[in-house]
Amino acid sequence: MQLPATIDNVSKPKAGGSLDEQVRIRNRRKTYLDKNPTYYSPSLELADPLLYDRMIRRFQTAEEREADGRQKGYSGVLEADLRRSEAKIAALADPRTSSVTYQRGSNGEITAEDPEDAPQDKAEGQQRWHREMTERFLRGDDDDFDYEAVDGNDEWDDRRQEERDAEDRWFTEEEPCFILDEEPSKPAGPERSSSEDERAKKAPRGETGVQDF
Repeated sequence: MQLPATIDNVSKPKAGGSLDEQVRIRNRRKTYLDKNPTYYSPSLELADPLLYDRMIRRFQTAEEREADGRQKGYSGVLEADLRRSEAKIAALADPRTSSVTYQRGSNGEITAEDPEDAPQDKAEGQQRWHREMTERFLRGDDDDFDYEAVDGNDEWDDRRQEERDAEDRWFTEEEPCFILDEEPSKPAGPERSSSEDERAKKAPRGETGVQDF
């Protein structure tokens, strides 16, 4: 998945960084994600427990949740459950603190307020979760990640993408330039011979061809 190379995709840029530098940082982060798919491990749930709950957990079978639990470890499962509960309570108290709005159902359960926004199936849920986590990473919002190790390392440069970005900017910024001949010549018409063209050049101009009596 290739995202547009815009400044909006790179937050927290270096002070005084040029446009090219900020785009380069964005591309390096994207290249890192492409080469490290393990970044999207189940432990990433802690980034947004409520969103993960709606996009991933709701479609998981008991076996899949158990497999996730083994990857997280016992302490990881406890931390995820605790953060998810805290996030739901916080969302109930102040909906502005959460990307997902929750409310209590008739039986006291906490449910999403807008069910129409929920993913329709497992594939859509995974796609939306992956997209949200990608954008979060590109913005620089993962406080547990060492961005300097990627942003300042040319190992993650995508040369071909940089060339495409530079070419796109050149075409966008370049003003159109037209070269006009001072006296453009007109080619002879398809039905006129060269002799007819020559006679036309010698013909006097400015006369009507009608004699006055």
